[in-house]
Amino acid sequence: MKLISPLKSVLKKGLYGDYDNKKEDNLIHINEINDLYIFQIAQYKKSSLDLNNLILDDLILPQSPNKVNCNSETRLLWSGPKTWLLVSKRKHSLNNLKNIFLKNDFAITDLSHSRTIIEIQGKNSKEVLKKGCPYNFNELKKNICINSVFHGITLTIDMIDDRPEKLRLFVLRSFGESFYHSITDASLEFGYKTQ
Repeated sequence: MKLISPLKSVLKKGLYGDYDNKKEDNLIHINEINDLYIFQIAQYKKSSLDLNNLILDDLILPQSPNKVNCNSETRLLWSGPKTWLLVSKRKHSLNNLKNIFLKNDFAITDLSHSRTIIEIQGKNSKEVLKKGCPYNFNELKKNICINSVFHGITLTIDMIDDRPEKLRLFVLRSFGESFYHSITDASLEFGYKTQ
């Protein structure tokens, strides 16, 4: 997949904010992620298919709110009742997905080119998000995802790891630059590094 970066004109590698005399481990690391495939999977209301029988990359669709099922290449995020996001490093052709998620039961939409994905990592990553998002981040743990807003921009937050804190943030591509500026402004007091 050849993707033109939505942050091409704004993301510049370097150190910013209050980074003087700080170890690199104490900085926030902010990166754009370009090599992921994203599909929305929505089960029709009329469908009565048992979801436990559907297996994709050795994973089943999470049934409980905000849960993420994952392996080293694929993450399945619960994003609403009977709605999931498939986020993967592997290229899943639409035809392969339609063989698993039959058209009478599911709608599948490729969102790969419609999202900006920013990954933030560091011990103060949640503190950065608290500055613009009304969610109680004390509740956010590894393999949990939420849908919320950050300074009025709708986003999906996927907690990849909690030691160190590593979060993947998904926003609509058209809001990518504004969101990036909001995240970097919120990171200035901690010092941040872009790569």
